[in-house]
Amino acid sequence: MEISDLQLPAEVETKSFKDAAEMAQAQAERVARALDVAISEQGGASLVVSGGRSPIAFFEALSTCELDWSRVQISLADERWVDLSDTDSNEGLIRRHLLQNAAAEAQVIGLSQPAESLEEAAQLAGQRLASLRQPIDVLVLGMGNDGHTASLFPDSPLLAQALQRDGTASCLPMHAPVKPQQRITMTYPLLAAARMQMLAIQGPDKLETLQQALRLEPMQMPIRAFLHSPLEIYWCP
Repeated sequence: MEISDLQLPAEVETKSFKDAAEMAQAQAERVARALDVAISEQGGASLVVSGGRSPIAFFEALSTCELDWSRVQISLADERWVDLSDTDSNEGLIRRHLLQNAAAEAQVIGLSQPAESLEEAAQLAGQRLASLRQPIDVLVLGMGNDGHTASLFPDSPLLAQALQRDGTASCLPMHAPVKPQQRITMTYPLLAAARMQMLAIQGPDKLETLQQALRLEPMQMPIRAFLHSPLEIYWCP
């Protein structure tokens, strides 16, 4: 199966690449252009990315792109509620792989903070996001084989609230089916308002997941809520 075989909405753009390295470079160049335009037009730009192992090559390629990184704010679509020094920390990941080279001057607005409970941590994260340029200029999402994106997991207790189009919370506590289970996620209204939205996926399994998501509701596969314009899907085998 190729990504062109999927019956995606006509306004959703798709791009396929021969391998992960080529895709990471193309992602980096596209994101850098969008950030540069935002800086030129607005004086600054906001970039929201996802964590995990898959985006590391993209982060490292993006870190070498020349633009005025001092005017770029970087945040995370979701975070694991762990210490910054923990290997599971998404903020730690971007500090190691993105906040280097030319991108070392960017400002990071993280989500995880010390708190008495996950609920309090999510509330503090929402308050911290008040300093993030909104709407988000560039959003880069990933997707799990269960159809989750960010930390919007099927069957998580607060998923319906997180997906509300008119919801007022920018962050909510979520629970993942795998460790670390305690997560903080940006909610749908904040994510879906992004000016440029990119979904990066690899392998035939992810195409099958997308195909299934097109037939289901967002509560069953949350990625379904994002399969509309503006969205650019980057895929490689």
